Amino acid sequence: MSDHSDEAATMIAAGDLQEFAPRGREHCRRHPSALTLQLRRLQPASELCSSDGAAGLVGSLREVTIHERQRESWQLRKGASDVGEEVDYDEELYVASNMVIWSKGSKTQASTVYKAFTVDSPVLQALWCDFTIPQEKSDKADVSGSGEIIEKCICILQNSCINVHSIEGKDYIAALPFQVANVWPTKYGLLFERSSSSHEVPPSPPREPLPTMFSMLHPLDEITPLVSGVFGSARVQYVADYTMRIVFLNTEPSIVMTYDTVQSLHTVWALRRVKPEEQNMVLKFSEQLGTPQHMATSSSLTAHLRSFSKGDSPVGSPFQNYSSIHSQSRSVSSPSMQSRSPSISNMAALSRSHSPALGVHSFSGVQRFNFSGSAQSPRRHSITHSPNSTSSDSFLVPETEPIVPELCIDHLWTETVTNMREKNSQASKVFITTDLCGQKFLCFLVESQLQLWCVKFQESNDKSQLIFGSVTNIQAKDAAPVEGIDTLLVLDGSGNLVLYSGVVRVGKVFIPGLPAPSLTMSNQMPRPSTPLDSVSTPSKPLNKHLAPLEEGVLLSPVPELRDSSKLHDSTYIEDCTFQQLGTFIHALRDPVHNRVTLELSNNTMVRIAIPEIATSELVKRCLQGVKAILPKEIAVQMLVKWYNAYNAPGGPSYHSEWNLFVTCLMNMMGYNTERLSWTRNVSKHLDFEGSLSPVIAPKKARPSETGSDEDWEYLLSSDYHKNFESHPVAKALRLDPLEALASKDDFSQSLSLDSSTLLFTHIPAIFFVLHLIYEELKLNSLMGEGIRSLVVLLVQLARDLKLDAYIDYYYRDYPALVKASRQTCVIDQVQTGFMHQPAFFSPEPPSIFQWLSSCLKGEGVQPYPYLPGICERSKLVVVSVALYILGDESAVSNEASHYLYKITSGQRKQQMEQDDNRCSFRHSTSVSSLAEKLVIWMSDVGFTLRDLESLPFGVALPIRDAIYYCREQPASDWPEAVCLLIGRQDLSKQACEGNLQKGKSSVGPVLSSDIPSGTESEEDEDGMNDMNEEVMSLIWSEDLRVQEVRRLLQSARPVRVNVVQMPEASDHEYIEEKENRLLQLCQRTMALPVGRGMFTLFSYHPIPTEQLPIPKLNLTGRAPPRNTTVDLNSGNIDVPPNMACWASFHNGVAAGLKIAPASQIDSAWIVYNKPKIAELANEYAGFLMALGLNGHLTKLATLNIHDYLTKGHEMTSIGLLLGVSAAKLGTMDVAITRLLSIHIPALLPPTSTELDVPHNVQVAAVIGIGLVYQGTAHRHTAEVLLAEIGRPPGPEMEYCTDRESYSLASGLALGMVCLGHGSNLIGMSDLNVPEQLYQYMVGGHRRFQAGMHREKHKSPSYQIKEGDTINVDVTCPGATLALAMIYLKTNNRSIADWLQAPDTMYLLDFVKPEFLLLRTLARCLILWDDILPNSKWVNSNVPQIIRENSISLQATELPSSEDLSLETLAQAHVYIIAGACLSLGFRFAGSENLAAFKCLYKYATDFLKCLSAPTASITGHYNLETCLSVLLLALAMVMAGSGNLKVLQLCRFMHKKTGGEMNYGFHLAHHMALGLLFLGGGRYSLSTSNSSIAALLCALYPHFPVHSTDNRYHLQALRHLYVLAAEPRLLTPVDVDSNTPCYALIEVTYKGTQWYAEATEELMAPTLLPELHLLKQIRVKGPRYWELLIDLSKGTNHLKSILSKGGVLYVKLRAGQLSYKEDPMGWRSLLAQTVTHRNSEARAFKPEAISAFTSDPALFSFADYFCKPTVNMGQKQEILDLFSSILYECVTQENPEMLPTYIAIDQAVRRLERKEMSETFELWQIKLVLEFFSSRSHQERMSRNPNRGLFMNSEFLPVMKCTIDNTLDQWLQAGGDVSLHSYLSGQPTEDSQLSMLACFLIYHSVPTPGQLAAGGLEGSTNFSELLLKFKQLNVPVRALLRLAPLLLRNPQAMVL
Repeated sequence: MSDHSDEAATMIAAGDLQEFAPRGREHCRRHPSALTLQLRRLQPASELCSSDGAAGLVGSLREVTIHERQRESWQLRKGASDVGEEVDYDEELYVASNMVIWSKGSKTQASTVYKAFTVDSPVLQALWCDFTIPQEKSDKADVSGSGEIIEKCICILQNSCINVHSIEGKDYIAALPFQVANVWPTKYGLLFERSSSSHEVPPSPPREPLPTMFSMLHPLDEITPLVSGVFGSARVQYVADYTMRIVFLNTEPSIVMTYDTVQSLHTVWALRRVKPEEQNMVLKFSEQLGTPQHMATSSSLTAHLRSFSKGDSPVGSPFQNYSSIHSQSRSVSSPSMQSRSPSISNMAALSRSHSPALGVHSFSGVQRFNFSGSAQSPRRHSITHSPNSTSSDSFLVPETEPIVPELCIDHLWTETVTNMREKNSQASKVFITTDLCGQKFLCFLVESQLQLWCVKFQESNDKSQLIFGSVTNIQAKDAAPVEGIDTLLVLDGSGNLVLYSGVVRVGKVFIPGLPAPSLTMSNQMPRPSTPLDSVSTPSKPLNKHLAPLEEGVLLSPVPELRDSSKLHDSTYIEDCTFQQLGTFIHALRDPVHNRVTLELSNNTMVRIAIPEIATSELVKRCLQGVKAILPKEIAVQMLVKWYNAYNAPGGPSYHSEWNLFVTCLMNMMGYNTERLSWTRNVSKHLDFEGSLSPVIAPKKARPSETGSDEDWEYLLSSDYHKNFESHPVAKALRLDPLEALASKDDFSQSLSLDSSTLLFTHIPAIFFVLHLIYEELKLNSLMGEGIRSLVVLLVQLARDLKLDAYIDYYYRDYPALVKASRQTCVIDQVQTGFMHQPAFFSPEPPSIFQWLSSCLKGEGVQPYPYLPGICERSKLVVVSVALYILGDESAVSNEASHYLYKITSGQRKQQMEQDDNRCSFRHSTSVSSLAEKLVIWMSDVGFTLRDLESLPFGVALPIRDAIYYCREQPASDWPEAVCLLIGRQDLSKQACEGNLQKGKSSVGPVLSSDIPSGTESEEDEDGMNDMNEEVMSLIWSEDLRVQEVRRLLQSARPVRVNVVQMPEASDHEYIEEKENRLLQLCQRTMALPVGRGMFTLFSYHPIPTEQLPIPKLNLTGRAPPRNTTVDLNSGNIDVPPNMACWASFHNGVAAGLKIAPASQIDSAWIVYNKPKIAELANEYAGFLMALGLNGHLTKLATLNIHDYLTKGHEMTSIGLLLGVSAAKLGTMDVAITRLLSIHIPALLPPTSTELDVPHNVQVAAVIGIGLVYQGTAHRHTAEVLLAEIGRPPGPEMEYCTDRESYSLASGLALGMVCLGHGSNLIGMSDLNVPEQLYQYMVGGHRRFQAGMHREKHKSPSYQIKEGDTINVDVTCPGATLALAMIYLKTNNRSIADWLQAPDTMYLLDFVKPEFLLLRTLARCLILWDDILPNSKWVNSNVPQIIRENSISLQATELPSSEDLSLETLAQAHVYIIAGACLSLGFRFAGSENLAAFKCLYKYATDFLKCLSAPTASITGHYNLETCLSVLLLALAMVMAGSGNLKVLQLCRFMHKKTGGEMNYGFHLAHHMALGLLFLGGGRYSLSTSNSSIAALLCALYPHFPVHSTDNRYHLQALRHLYVLAAEPRLLTPVDVDSNTPCYALIEVTYKGTQWYAEATEELMAPTLLPELHLLKQIRVKGPRYWELLIDLSKGTNHLKSILSKGGVLYVKLRAGQLSYKEDPMGWRSLLAQTVTHRNSEARAFKPEAISAFTSDPALFSFADYFCKPTVNMGQKQEILDLFSSILYECVTQENPEMLPTYIAIDQAVRRLERKEMSETFELWQIKLVLEFFSSRSHQERMSRNPNRGLFMNSEFLPVMKCTIDNTLDQWLQAGGDVSLHSYLSGQPTEDSQLSMLACFLIYHSVPTPGQLAAGGLEGSTNFSELLLKFKQLNVPVRALLRLAPLLLRNPQAMVL
């Protein structure tokens, strides 16, 4: 019986047994397509349509008969979360017939189906695969994957294609060019194996065999063959080996394992991307195929191989004949072939032989595979040498160039040939596993031999390759890795589950509820075998592996262990014991993390979890540390023993895990834990909890009901009791300490250690590591329990190792826990010699607090020892203090070696270096001071606020200080993590996003006041309801101007037609009159949409599932008083045909321009918006143009563009061409150029057929060319456009109507192409562009038409007689503006003088007055820098003759004059002034320049007066209206986006004028001005860049259409190009706490220019910023908000991205401040009230008032519970007052995170006063705090920055320090000196004084008695001697003053 309990003792209990069924199965049954599947099965087979002919038919017949279960399959993987946090659930991919079901779930969380896919044909395979899409812009050198996007996908393989679905929702279908046998996911993409079907025709010798493996890196990429590197040369060759099967593929490391079906060998290859040079090699080789010599050698080789592969020769023959083959192939093989490592079989060598000398494409040796693969083919020999082979289905024909490969495999390892291996020994399961010490193994299970082969491998030092090592085999029926705990499960031959770690056996797994395997089931007589039967590398002797198994010391209750050989026997008798009939396990599958599924013999499945190696944090840490320090073999054994002890069936509860660990560890060190009193309690406690056989355990677990004396003893001696004795409660209750009776045998003999145990020699190393872990845990205030547990163990070890310094150190830390009267165990001197003393062991205990303290005091420090990966906090603290306090900036660079000292067990060198690089410092962000450096470094290594909170307060103080400093003055470009760390939520939110509204959702409901009263309730959409009301109500808070603008611009409601019926008019006349009036009003209505488009610009994010709402254009009216409808279609009056078609176009543009550029829009949505009704085609045309202007049209598929253009709808073509060109602005895109050229005859070759392109479409296309080539100075384009300006009218009717607009368009386009290039037009000097343009402008003889279009213009027009002179009326405007744009801002005087207005009457008569406007405008744009915003400059543009004779605007009668035409002069005057004013508008566009505004406003009012003056008739109403409109536009340009009230009033006045001269064009201009004024709802403004000015010239061309269909002089569609000049410039502060827009004061600093010096200006945001290139910096100014600086000198990208995302700038209110909305003057702020009297207010601070200071709920609660006085407070009042003042201090100084520190210090000092310090932890912290404030670095910072608020209250610390000093001094006087003296002289002290003594020693840094003795202080006689001697020990003088009387023994000696 004992035997079995032993066996059970090594058992491991598995947990969480539950039935398992794939989740997809249930879902499949319920899935709608399941029904159709069943129907399909019932049909006769002949009706089943199939994809692949006959084969398919047979397949489907078979499919009907096969039972459904057989066709299902599934795979599981560990759930992956998006964010990267640990998630613990399984994901399952289930396949059944046509369905793939992806589900997620775990035992705690219900399973859910995540996605289900149904495809057309049966699914062959489904898998997860991540495709990497490399980014183009990875120009940086790093290839670390920063430039790659990973697309997570699911791939579904069908017979003829593969479907790929990405998580983002994209799906692809890739057709497969061949039959696929298998598909594998790799790190780079997919890998396919081509199925080599038997009937494939073997290629004749000159042909290469076809590749068998292919890769596809992305579903859109080509499928390319795989190549393999050839051993020993730089060659590569296609993988075309039919006998190679992939059995396993892994992504990390990226390796492939293949199986050779002929040699029955497994091979491992590394998979990587092909290098470019290898790609070229493959291409080069393909040309040199088929040299005769190659044929000869290869045929002899293959013939030989064929004979053996057919099985002609006996199996042994390949090796006997090897030499002969080798001699033949020597001519072929490379010289390096012979020098291969012997581990690779000769056969493998052979199969890869080829000749580098011949440059043959390397398939020669591989040819055997074709023959062996096709042995059954009947047609085999007939085609051996015929050149015209009939292999029609071959994949690679030699003539075609080979496909460039993308992935390559390199050979790594091949298993050695085992004697007599069976043929089909292919691995059925392969996996990679890691053992408990991190060694990796590649394991493969050969089922036919019931063996699991484990190959050890590791990375080489330079990380470039993998090195494979020893091979071990384990008897196994099945196996599965358990990744969660680095082990693997093996199902051995007799049906037992055994756990291994690597190749070391851990123990059997006991599954509750499953019987152990019985005799009847075991497949054969179990054969005894150890897992180490066949270690194949002779380098390691076997006994090295066996040795560890000998001392399997298990838990104490187990009797003597048997010898090691027996440990692995599964003896016959043992199997008989649990003889029960029933189920047994017959396979393992789906391992995920630590869960695995067992398939049982009765066809059910059970999922079990293998228990963790440890659950408590403390045990995990200690195991990690011990593992890191021991040699690997010993470490594995130690872990195995621990694992067995911990997971025995019925194992320990969580609470006793640590006790169990201690017992286990000390047993392994050689302690007899039975005899050691404090561990005995532990093992007693465990007696009935575990380590017994599962059968007996339940019986014994029920202890006797009566209880016994031992129980009481047990309680008394328990740790809990000891801890409780020192507990404050026990003190308070005055409990007498109870002592457990010392048991008799405790002192009878001292215990000795057993030196033969596993860890005995490593005790010092383990002790030191545990000490470091103890120091590490001190840095985490949450691990207090763990530290106390650990210290007990450390003290025991320190005593036994006789390390007095350590014992003293622990005593000082935990005086109450470390009592002097504990047992020691004697370790013989002899044995001590055996102990391995590690080099890193230091006799002085390393102390992290002591190290920090020395740093703060400025003493020299030793490097601090740390364990990489385990003591991360220690490292972090050491480095940050070195940086911040010592100011050593190199501390955070790669090597912190002079502060840290790495401890390794010698084997782990290379693993460490990489850990440090992670912390390397990024210099990318701006870093000025040490504080910033520290904060950025800490966030880089992943330190967060939560980590900071768990650091003890003294250690955290320097870090908090740095954070406080950075919080005051952050940089705006820090990453999000840094901003979170310094507590600036405003900045972190800015860094993380910056989009206020994502569409309608987050913007509040439209305020009711928005809807004008009196409208019907079912108000039509007027297209303006998506504006951001919140922001607009902040910008224009004092009036309702926005509602007014909406009222003026709405065109969706009927207009009011108010006509009074005259008594003499008949009803019919009255109706006609009403309709005529309506016609007038409609001229205005039709002009409104352009303005509305400006107002609502980019204000809406469309919902992709809904059409864009386009408001109706309502051209009806309502006549009061009866509100009757007036309609134009009644037929009473003549209405122009197609009157509303352009208005609809503009309406469509306005609707489309609402869509913000950031919206998510795709091609499908654009097409989806296409209207069903033909009437709406014009609106859709406008919508398309708008999409181009906001950049979305690039997403429209070329197919659809073509579709729209072929419809031949004129408007659609115009909108589309302009839109596409605007979207491709300045890109010279070839495709778009082709598209446009079709519509421009001049760009087509002269012989091409003449297309009938509508004139307006030609105009649009010409402008399009200008946009696409903007600023490129493209020579050919410029030449054509130059000629087109003067294009003569052709014969017939072409080019005769509306020639002006075509010529203007050509001029504008030419100007755009050469925009701003001026005289440096490279390569165009022979075109004489300026001279030609000048001629077009002033007239003259037409030049001979050069170029290819000569033929076209031979015959003159039959309509228009122009002769051979230029028609200036047509060509002048285009030429003038072209000159203006080419020489824009160049200040070129000579060109500008050409444009000077003529100054003699004779010349004036030659020029149309309108052209003078253009000339003046052009001249001013060229002389950009001369423009000045005053009327003197405007008038300086008027020639003298006009100035002298001009009429004053107020004159009543006209001066008469004979020789002067007054009319000409007056018209010239107004036009020139208008031109100058318009140029002023361009110069100051979007600047809100006050001088420019005043100047323009003055001229505008002058013109208004002029209109009503009697002299108006001379100038002409039309001319005055034109000039007034131009001025209005200029005004609106200057004030763009500002919503200026005066301009708004002017616009409203013009809106109301509807009669007389007011035509459609003027309304258009006025409402465009109104739109510009409120551009984008106040969020946009105009830019003055060259591109913007070009766009505005097109949009605001100062000749307005006369009626709504008039395109004669200027194409109306161009009016919308203003969008290209609009840029977002609104900065909206958003309060980060409430997430609402608010006001904030902003200081804008301008750079100095030639006109003004550097200047600053204060603005109240939200406000439009000036143009960014003018600015130096922007600051959010205090005192209400946290300061924030955006520095533009480094580049404007950061600010640009903020503005483009809605201009949201997050700001955060400072404590005690109210926002400007609530408190405009700043009088209500709390600080304003309390600033006057500083100290009295701390008492007066009412906790209720805290809400004004902070929004932190934790602080509210604190104020509630700790600061509110209650009834009968008594002495607590004093504490409340203290808390109140601390709270006040913290919130007003803006560092509430210091609150816990204040309170902790206060509490610690009170505890010291009550003498209740059981541990000195807090005292250390206070000491560090004091030392920090007195440290030199802190003093320097304060002196450099005196106004910086004190970090901690100035009065608090001195008071606390004083209290501590007094308490300790009183203790010294009251008898403490006695115990201090006995301590210093090494005698025991009484227990009651222990804790105070420790406090004194810590606080005063008293050296240990050992140090004192070493210092030779005994003989000192006076104080000065002491001073000298103590100098070396770094003891402060104040401590020395207290020690001196004791040390000198006579008080008199104090007197010097």
